[in-house]
Amino acid sequence: MSQPVKPPISADDIDAILPQTQCRQCRFDGCRPYAEAIARGEADINRCPPGGLDGIRRLATLTGQAFRIFEADAPQPKPRELALIDEENCIGCTLCIQACPVDAILGAAKSMHTVLGDECTGCALCVAPCPVDAIRMEPVTPAVEGLSAERSALARRRYQFRLARLQREREEKAARLAARSAAPAPATAPTAAPQSSAANMLDEQKKAVIAAAMRRAAELQAARKTGDKT
Repeated sequence: MSQPVKPPISADDIDAILPQTQCRQCRFDGCRPYAEAIARGEADINRCPPGGLDGIRRLATLTGQAFRIFEADAPQPKPRELALIDEENCIGCTLCIQACPVDAILGAAKSMHTVLGDECTGCALCVAPCPVDAIRMEPVTPAVEGLSAERSALARRRYQFRLARLQREREEKAARLAARSAAPAPATAPTAAPQSSAANMLDEQKKAVIAAAMRRAAELQAARKTGDKT
């Protein structure tokens, strides 16, 4: 008698186990791509530090793979952390907002930003882009590893909502550009600059704003040091 064929493990089942920090320490662009790679047999199950050893055990049970600890040279599990923004040094460049995978940072250009503690997954992706080192990671008290099932579900929803929002914004931008290109130019209007030139100008303006803010932040830091010495 032939044995029943075991159905393949779905990416949905694997994704449900992952902590949804979207930290990319697994070297994939988020938890879902990592889950899909495991389902295809293209990734090991011991590459998710936020999931900890318990996460590896659960993935091993689900997939039938042997339990293996984290590689010695790979990122290791540690207590959960939250991002905190230094209000005095924040220059409002919005780079951290763009980096956050779950929209857990609020703020506007040239305004101080703040982290929504209940929404932050501790991925630390906002730290590196900050040009003035105004973001630090602080351990959660009391110490815990990873995210609870409830927090993981919330993080997944926020991540999916962000992806949908970014896709919608790209489509709306493309539609606006298409409509602008299709519309006839007024006879008396001056010749419009090429779109690429306009985009480059906006990029240069943004860089100038960030550079000026960084100079102001450096001057404030230098003034504080001088004051401390006197």
